[in-house]
Amino acid sequence: MTTVSYTAVELIEIKRDGGVLSEDAIAWLIDAYTAATITDYQMSAMAMAIFLNGLNAGELAAWTEAMLHSGDVMDFGEISAKKVDKHSTGGVGDKISIPLAPLVAACGVVVPMMSGRSLGHTGGTLDKLESIPGFTTALDPVQFRNILREHGLALVGASETIVPADRMLYSLRDATGTVPSIPLISSSIMSKKLAEGIDGLVLDVKTGSGAQMKSREMSRELAETMVGIGKAHGVQTLAFITSMEQPLGKEVGNASEIRESVDVLVGEGPDDVTELTLVFGEAMLEMAGIEGGRATLEKAISTGAAMEKLIDVTVAQGGDPSVLEDTSLLAKARHEATVEAPRAGYVSTCDALAIGTVATRLGAGRLKIGDVIDPGVGITVEAKVGDQVSAGQPLARVRYADEPGWEALREKLASAWEISETAPEAAPLILERVE
Repeated sequence: MTTVSYTAVELIEIKRDGGVLSEDAIAWLIDAYTAATITDYQMSAMAMAIFLNGLNAGELAAWTEAMLHSGDVMDFGEISAKKVDKHSTGGVGDKISIPLAPLVAACGVVVPMMSGRSLGHTGGTLDKLESIPGFTTALDPVQFRNILREHGLALVGASETIVPADRMLYSLRDATGTVPSIPLISSSIMSKKLAEGIDGLVLDVKTGSGAQMKSREMSRELAETMVGIGKAHGVQTLAFITSMEQPLGKEVGNASEIRESVDVLVGEGPDDVTELTLVFGEAMLEMAGIEGGRATLEKAISTGAAMEKLIDVTVAQGGDPSVLEDTSLLAKARHEATVEAPRAGYVSTCDALAIGTVATRLGAGRLKIGDVIDPGVGITVEAKVGDQVSAGQPLARVRYADEPGWEALREKLASAWEISETAPEAAPLILERVE
């Protein structure tokens, strides 16, 4: 901890004016924010200054280190198997971590997965998991260690003792329009991951309409930044840049994405979600030194071992396994509506941003700190790019709690689809590999 004292205002002014913060100043800032001697509105101003002016390489290294050491750094050295994790920068319908973690754990990879909550229009793994009644992601270090040792998997979030600075800043960014910042994203993700004591990390960097990074160039920069941070800390790190022009899978929402994750683990998931799960799983097996690749993963699905692993960890973390055994028991909002195709043709656009924004505003995400997420709100995407539709055919089915709220958003959701006379060319799901 730094022994030099600063003031929040002077540091905000330095970064506001394009200056460079010293390593000592950054350490003081993060320490003070974690101790609540700096207010949320002051850190909001700093986050906006960073959003606008960035951090140079030295500042980013110092910021990540300060975040990492704001709480406990886990050491699972007593677990001999390789510890490998995966993280996504966030996308609409991106539930990949939920089937992936138990799948690779069932194959022998130890996965200390620390995830985040919803950010802007993108859903959060923790919010989805907590739509399982009783499931707690707020584990202290002893609980984290015990569950990981017993099951080879723990699904947790930043807490009072594990990267607490990220837990605080994460919610602040979500409510202040400062999410799509490469320094803030990379330091947030990598501080959580490095705190897990992992040997390897697979990153899914989304790009496109529904991603935080809208351009391929920004996504590549983010991928390279995080790979560099990982390698600098001795962690084998690999990033995939993947498309987020349309939602992943069919389901957007918290409980509904748990349903779709279960579908993947029983071999009935949508092609895109299943493919990414297997690609990332192969990379994680390789990092862990486990042979067999895709065949090993597919066997864990077909034998039921992957599904059994999710159920076991759910029970260990206080969740009700009955909703996984019968997903119709998961929450569903009381109202349902349908968005229909205005004419016949081929879907040429299925805009992830519009769909994610509507889901968030209906209650599947947060508009401000403290908002309570409705796990039963969801959108089922019935037609995606390349699909042929007829006039009046459902494009989406929407589950919502608030009738006036839905009516105000109906046209916005309908605008997510464009119908053309000719079928569009198929676009790749995986765009680049960065290592």
